[in-house]
Amino acid sequence: MQKITPFLWFDNQAEEAVKFYVSLFKNSKINNTTRYNEESAIASGREAGSVMTIGFELLGQKFAAINGGPVFKFNPSISLSINLETEDEVDKLWSALIEGGIAMMDLGKYDWSEKYGWLQDKYGVSWQISIGQKESLKNVIMPSMLFVGDNFGRGEEALNFYTSLFENSEVCVIVRVGEEKGESGQKVLYSQYNLNGSSFILMENEFEHAFNFNEAVSFVVNCKGQDEVDYFWNKFTADGTESMCGWLKDKFGVSWQIVPEELHQALGNPDPEKARKAMQAMLGMKKIIIADL
Repeated sequence: MQKITPFLWFDNQAEEAVKFYVSLFKNSKINNTTRYNEESAIASGREAGSVMTIGFELLGQKFAAINGGPVFKFNPSISLSINLETEDEVDKLWSALIEGGIAMMDLGKYDWSEKYGWLQDKYGVSWQISIGQKESLKNVIMPSMLFVGDNFGRGEEALNFYTSLFENSEVCVIVRVGEEKGESGQKVLYSQYNLNGSSFILMENEFEHAFNFNEAVSFVVNCKGQDEVDYFWNKFTADGTESMCGWLKDKFGVSWQIVPEELHQALGNPDPEKARKAMQAMLGMKKIIIADL
């Protein structure tokens, strides 16, 4: 089981966006689709029977998307970064994703890559595309966090925090500001870290930006049993904030969803009445309490 699943919040384009993304990458597919029932439709303002969530895979990695309404907007604070093997692959993916989108860093040669570019696609999702340097990280999609504003200077704190929470986790690469010039730096210019099998990137930027982390991109922590739910909930909400339906924000403002596999079983119960009651119960919860579903 993939421990952490990136979760993308769309207004109402989740189906269209997911089909588009799946068409771009090999070893990709749509796994499942859920629809709003009466309870969730009333709570969200969506139409009963319309598509709610989609589980899908890109390059064999699991993702999820939701049609949640125009509440949250994607921004560059969390982007999806991918290293490809050839210049031709980079050009093809860039051409597909830039159509209807915006280039934030033009595709070209930079100090850190023979070919690299950063764009926001037509749905608002940010992508960083480059020719890979490390063989182990080629053809892997890595969520990339950009620490700006009040978070600037807290990058290494975040790396230590995240890797302390998950088993089999480590900081694999860290380059601090100034180190490339032989100086002793404290801010994280670039880092790559692994959380229980999932690769992430974290960078810091001191310039003023009109964005920061929000719920448009969150991370689902897939749990087994109440004890594991309690563990992650307590760790993440320490100096963070609780929200509803298993959602929370950590002390850096990054959104996480702490979800037990028992929740999926309850919501997918073949008995419609039991599934309805489970949904109704979940909608009233902050932390998910399995026994109350």
